[in-house]
Amino acid sequence: MITWMRRNLFRSITDTILTVISGSILGYVIFQVFQFVFITGRWEIIQVNLKILLVGRFPEELMFLVGFSILATCFSIASLASGMNRPIDQPSTLAGKLWGLFQRFGLIIATSAFLIVLAGDMAAVLFGAYVVLSIFAGRLFGIARRNTVLKRLPGWLWVAINATLPLVLIFLTMGQAALEEWGGFLINFYLAVVSIALSFPLGVMLALGRRSTLPLLRWLSTAYIELIRGAPLFVLLLLAGVALEFFIPASIAPDAIFRAVTVFTLFTAAYLAEVIRGGLQSIPKGQAEAGKALGLSTFRITFLITLPQALRNVIPAQIGQFISLFKDTTLAGVALSVFDLLNVGTAITKQDDYLGQGLIYESLAFVGLLFWVGSYVMSRESQRIEKKLGVGIR
Repeated sequence: MITWMRRNLFRSITDTILTVISGSILGYVIFQVFQFVFITGRWEIIQVNLKILLVGRFPEELMFLVGFSILATCFSIASLASGMNRPIDQPSTLAGKLWGLFQRFGLIIATSAFLIVLAGDMAAVLFGAYVVLSIFAGRLFGIARRNTVLKRLPGWLWVAINATLPLVLIFLTMGQAALEEWGGFLINFYLAVVSIALSFPLGVMLALGRRSTLPLLRWLSTAYIELIRGAPLFVLLLLAGVALEFFIPASIAPDAIFRAVTVFTLFTAAYLAEVIRGGLQSIPKGQAEAGKALGLSTFRITFLITLPQALRNVIPAQIGQFISLFKDTTLAGVALSVFDLLNVGTAITKQDDYLGQGLIYESLAFVGLLFWVGSYVMSRESQRIEKKLGVGIR
């Protein structure tokens, strides 16, 4: 340890000065954060308004739909993660497996435990137990896929089977309550999940269309991609919220949630199309030529040879785009007057009990925590998938 410090932190006078200054600044920041979190922070505003921050004024009688959609999402994610082939370097000991699970899901578990403690009721504890059971059931279902006749299912069909139930429940939940009753992190979560699920296949189709040999299809795909990518996302959301009713009657116009999903899907698909197109260009032409030599059709060459390799090569860029989409869902609150988490976090500081008390810092810290946890977990899972598939390793 001392040798490492001498080599990396105190090698020269300049390094020593920079180390001391940086260490002092870092220590001061850590002290201030610790003091804010554990001493001076007034977190009762979060505890009292926890339900509003998470689900808004969603009707109590329909909360079971929210619960089922979250449980189905956890089940599907666990099933997908367990149903794939095992990595070569998977730990064989129980301690190694537990450590691996802690590295992957420890942050989510800690955040969930923090929310349960804030809620302080038995219903939250029971729901946490249901989430654990759904994850366990999903892992068992995924393991069964590897060891039964289900392993014959194509990968795309396995993904479709697992994605169908949570998406159906999410759409069902979105259609059961009025927009005025929605709010909080629930909106951001649903917008991100649905938009990611819809934008990915659309982005793949646009990327293939831009590389197509059919002139009309190539021109249409190129025009769409360049038009959408050239417009700011916030402007598109404003157009969806304001200008749409100039073209269609307000009585048949979709509500703000579906407008936001549409805009996020179309916008993200355009960026994903360029990311995937870059991946397709990275595949040597010899791959397609070898497929033709074997007598494969263009469809089979694309979906069995070139496209899987292209998607593998651009995993970091794809996940980065999904993380950006997740954070951009807060724009829907400003452009479409959706009562999302950021709007709720700002609004609760204006309640009579907390007005003028400067609790905006606690509120924004809680909002930032939830978004950071979601983004960090997605980033870590991306790195795990990259390592598993050997991205960047030849």
